[in-house]
Amino acid sequence: MNGDHEPVLRDETVSWLTGTNGSAHGDFVDATFGRGGHSTALLERLTADSRLLVLDRDVEAYQVALELAGRDTRITAVHGSFEDLGAALVSAGMERIRGAMMDLGVSSPQLDRAERGFSFSGDGPLDMRMDQSRGTTAAQWLNSADEQEIGRVLKEYGEERYARRIARAIVAARPLSSTVQLAQVVVGAQPRHRGSKHGATRTFQAVRIQVNAELDQVKTGLLTLFSALQEGGRLAVISFHSLEDRIVKRTFRDWSRPASMPRRLPITVTQTQVPGRVVAGPVRAGESERRHNPRARSATLRVIERLEGALS
Repeated sequence: MNGDHEPVLRDETVSWLTGTNGSAHGDFVDATFGRGGHSTALLERLTADSRLLVLDRDVEAYQVALELAGRDTRITAVHGSFEDLGAALVSAGMERIRGAMMDLGVSSPQLDRAERGFSFSGDGPLDMRMDQSRGTTAAQWLNSADEQEIGRVLKEYGEERYARRIARAIVAARPLSSTVQLAQVVVGAQPRHRGSKHGATRTFQAVRIQVNAELDQVKTGLLTLFSALQEGGRLAVISFHSLEDRIVKRTFRDWSRPASMPRRLPITVTQTQVPGRVVAGPVRAGESERRHNPRARSATLRVIERLEGALS
């Protein structure tokens, strides 16, 4: 089922999600199915009358999910992004769920296949869409956006030091059509590169985030899933770069801390209530997993539990 994709922090995620080493009962969601690594591990813990909604915006991942659903009646597979989660939960009759997970990393099949355009390790078309059935490709965006917009995206989403130089070089080199072509332009626009990361890494990350609206999607997914949790239910999120982890960390913090109140003014009990409490995080992969799976090195797991109370 997993193919060539190794799920990161699988055992830790499932344990925190179910809160037990034995069997767990209830409705659960895997909002980033991938190749089913986390889902299959979770299914091993779930009782026969539990249910699991799995969602992925990648068409190939969805096909894998359908195959698994054909063998396990507990599964409902949905093709869509985090924006589709609310409707999917209603359609499945899962207005209140026991737990949910989000793995925000790009899967190995996406990275390793040159035709998906996520990586510069092999030459392929500049696509980068998680869902290849719709949306604007990386090539279309790079060839139409103005220099200022490209520079902003590289700076904000890639934290690229040489964003303005690179944006200027991209506009001058247009039209761009391949991953290797983009990587060469990016590296050529920088001073001599030193360091362990390839000079185009930050640019590729930034363009991918832009094309897939990833940060807005993360915010939508967090709110939808946390709102659907039953009391005591948990949301587990694995992030792989600082921008996503910052969103998760701040959102969990806001849900687990009372709003600041003016000093010396009377307040009611309800004004001090919070809807959640952070139960884990940051959790990172152990040495053995990092050695076995290099992509685990940048993974961070955070878990929040729903308390009594509603989101404002």
